Amino acid sequence: MARQTGDNSRILLVGAGKMGGALVDAWLTRKIIQSSDLVLIEPDIARAKHFRETYSLQTFETLEAINTGVGQPIVVFAIKPQAMDAVVPLYRDLAQQGSLILSIAAGKTLDYFEGILGANSPIVRAMPNTPASIGKGMTVLCSNDHVNSKQKTLCQALVSAVGKVRWVNNEELMDPVTAVSGSGPAYVFLLIEVLAEAGLKAGLDQDLANELAVTTVAGAAALAEESALSPSILRQNVTSPGGTTEAALTVLMSNDRLSELFLQAVNKAVTRSRELAG
Repeated sequence: MARQTGDNSRILLVGAGKMGGALVDAWLTRKIIQSSDLVLIEPDIARAKHFRETYSLQTFETLEAINTGVGQPIVVFAIKPQAMDAVVPLYRDLAQQGSLILSIAAGKTLDYFEGILGANSPIVRAMPNTPASIGKGMTVLCSNDHVNSKQKTLCQALVSAVGKVRWVNNEELMDPVTAVSGSGPAYVFLLIEVLAEAGLKAGLDQDLANELAVTTVAGAAALAEESALSPSILRQNVTSPGGTTEAALTVLMSNDRLSELFLQAVNKAVTRSRELAG
């Protein structure tokens, strides 16, 4: 594991798609772990070859393909939720031996993993988002009662490689977390789309409209992150009485239409998250 934590156990990463691949890149380029401490289970031949050649990783198509024992690794599931039913049971023996399980699969609850791997298995559930692919992600973690403080520290070290990290004690909060943070980048991308489209219809060319929309959203987000002022105050600071911003906000905020849309959208996402969790 991470040399900075002083733990010598290995990481067994199951899946190297977008999120799993982002973790590999971050762990190894930032030297959070060494390539010799990471074993990759990836059935996609091209992806496995990429990571094998880039980082000299040990890669295998399946757990069964590993000829020698892997000891008691930290098992990180970074596969699609629909693949979990077929894959997770293969790791029951490792879980029974005390391996820490970290899952970044959406919608799969702690109860789900305990039901397959054993009720006493130490399990951490993570909800990252796509900006993790550039190290700007937001990941929220929760765990069952069998995860100790040292294991929580290890998980935090792993996921903080791709952005900020928060813990919640109540797993039920993972549904609104998914709705706000997990799905949130899509809402922002939609905002960029419609803002650029409005600029295009107002007379800007496509390239300029896109650049203005992307840079404005990115800059405003950075300002909100770094400022001690609330987003509400920052908005008011831009809004001069009788000015252009006030004219636009009068439309957006009329009858709380934008607030109501976001409330409906988030509630819909929360409901769907609960449905997917079963």
